[in-house]
Amino acid sequence: MTTSQELSEISKPIPSQYSELSTAEISDALDRLKLPGSALGIGPISTNKKILGRAYTVRFGPVELIPGTVGDFVDTVPAGAVVVLDNGGRVDCTVWGGILTEVATRRSIAGTVIHGVCRDTSAAEAFNYPLYSRGKFMRTGKDRVQVEEINGPVSLGDVRVRPGDILIGDADGIVVVPGGREDDVLAVALKTRDAELAIIESVRKGKTLSAARIEHNYHTLQRSQS
Repeated sequence: MTTSQELSEISKPIPSQYSELSTAEISDALDRLKLPGSALGIGPISTNKKILGRAYTVRFGPVELIPGTVGDFVDTVPAGAVVVLDNGGRVDCTVWGGILTEVATRRSIAGTVIHGVCRDTSAAEAFNYPLYSRGKFMRTGKDRVQVEEINGPVSLGDVRVRPGDILIGDADGIVVVPGGREDDVLAVALKTRDAELAIIESVRKGKTLSAARIEHNYHTLQRSQS
């Protein structure tokens, strides 16, 4: 059961400048701050449309009682949230399909990220709905998996996700920003982005790349903080 306090955390506004940043820029900031957050192996399935929102998490496990259901939670997801589904990386059955895509679109959910696979990807393409996963497979998860917990900690492979964490996705994949560190990550990412833009401008004016990087302390920006 999701509490009103959890829903309030998931619905908190996200600093607007996050919408300007790529997953690569945020990943560099996470590295500098020694924070995990780059979700290996999870990428866009239906569209390269950018995804940005706070995590609404669902963890699945193998089914114990038949019949089982996998998708009723969608009725409680706040508008603007990202549905994060942890199916343990399973690729033999899905936990997201066409009906959920249409409902999520109508509810203005920001997108879905799955540690596992999805199906009915043509529906996601038709609705231009951002769907990120480890792949696609047509077999249903119904009667194969069941919801174990809603809005508890989950994983996207080796990245831990908690309700309210910020998820950003683009053509390069998914990054997760811990809710308590979002201001720190944003500040570092913006600083790195500004340095990269300055480097590009210097190169356009005739400077060598190595000289431009030295001038703008680029290598130092990318190193982990001690």
